[in-house]
Amino acid sequence: MSDDGTPAPGRGYRKGPVLLRGTQIPATTSDQRLLSGPTTADWLHDDPWRVLRIQSEFVEGFGALAEVGPAVSVFGSARTHQDHAHYVTAVEVGRRLAEAGYAVVTGGGPGIMEAANRGAKEAGGLSIGLGIELPFEQGMNDYVDLGVNFRYFFARKTMFVKYSEGFVVLPGGFGTLDELFEALTLVQTHKVIQFPIVLVGRDYWRGLLDWLGRTVEPHGMVSAPDVELLRLVDTAEEAVQAVLDRGAELRAEEVAAARTTEQAQEQAAEAGPGGR
Repeated sequence: MSDDGTPAPGRGYRKGPVLLRGTQIPATTSDQRLLSGPTTADWLHDDPWRVLRIQSEFVEGFGALAEVGPAVSVFGSARTHQDHAHYVTAVEVGRRLAEAGYAVVTGGGPGIMEAANRGAKEAGGLSIGLGIELPFEQGMNDYVDLGVNFRYFFARKTMFVKYSEGFVVLPGGFGTLDELFEALTLVQTHKVIQFPIVLVGRDYWRGLLDWLGRTVEPHGMVSAPDVELLRLVDTAEEAVQAVLDRGAELRAEEVAAARTTEQAQEQAAEAGPGGR
């Protein structure tokens, strides 16, 4: 994107699989049109077709990502420049995740997303970008090996959660906070397994955790274990190690649960029909 907020030359505007440039760039996004309140009865005719388009996004996303294997999502600001320390850290996060055998999933844009994709690609890992239609298209960064573009945020968010075994969150703005609390809510409500959620950068995130612990929790809006779902670290090494440690814990829990089930089945078989 150029400094004046217009699409960068050659990038254009992605609208699902369609690329638009110049006067073809729309003034509103697909999400905005979907969520706008009806002013006429036209929605009776338009919205059913949107359902098919939404369905196609899920089908395409599931098809593209079904065989990526273990993956971790990395979130962070699109505004971070290459000479910033956060960018350097994100490159290291991507590299270490790839070396640990994980695919790296980002939003596919610039800044922290580009950095994590870059680290994964340069380490020989699978670098994935899940792009989104925005008013001023930023385009998929050059380090993405597998990219999927979405019209709708909710379809894209589903892909982040469905195909990730952990979330590493570097400093970012509203979009990053949205992705962070989406993952946190799903873990807290047990809609997904308690995958690790790692915040990188104590100086940046400490105020948020202090607010959660000193204001939100005392008011009874969350409990102490909810706040403890967030792991705060400073370095890429710590972040990736937290993912690996939690992954090992989850695998051990799965093995133990499977063994308990197996033992119960064996005992039931030995007792026979009607046995105690």
